[in-house]
Amino acid sequence: MFHRIRRRVAQPSKAQRRFLERAAQMEGLVPPEVERMRAELTLAATAPLVDDFLPPDLRVPSHDQIGGRMTSWKQPLVIDGEIVACAECGAYRDWLILSTRDQVWLRCRAGHQQQEARLDTAWYNRHTGPAEATFDTFEDCLRHHGH
Repeated sequence: MFHRIRRRVAQPSKAQRRFLERAAQMEGLVPPEVERMRAELTLAATAPLVDDFLPPDLRVPSHDQIGGRMTSWKQPLVIDGEIVACAECGAYRDWLILSTRDQVWLRCRAGHQQQEARLDTAWYNRHTGPAEATFDTFEDCLRHHGH
C-alpha cells in the first residue's frame, strides 16, 4: 500500500503537468509593460544631462549661508500685553527686528540693541514675509532699512 502512494507522488498530477506546459510556453514571453519600461530606461539613459538648476545669480541663499535676517517694525511692539520700549532711550516704535542664531534682537532708531528673550525664530518667521533682498554686510542692510 505504501509503495503505491510513493509511486503516485513521484509522477506529477494533471494540474501540475498543465502548469508546467503553460510555463514552458510562456518562458520566452515578456509582458508589454516591461518592454515599455525598458524602452523608457534606455531613452532616459541616452538623454543628455542638462543642468536645469537656477543660475547662481537667481538662487536664494539657504539659512546656513546667511548671518541673520532683519525686518522693520514701524508700529509699537506688544509682547504679552506689554509695549516693548528701548532700555536706553525709551523708544517704543520704529524697530528693526533682527533674527540670528535662534535669537531675536531689537534695534531702535537711535542704534541701541537689546535681546528680546520672549521672542524666538518661530515668532519672527510668523510675523515677517519673504526676504526682499540680501546684503553682504550688516551696515548695507541697515542702510536699506533707513537706519
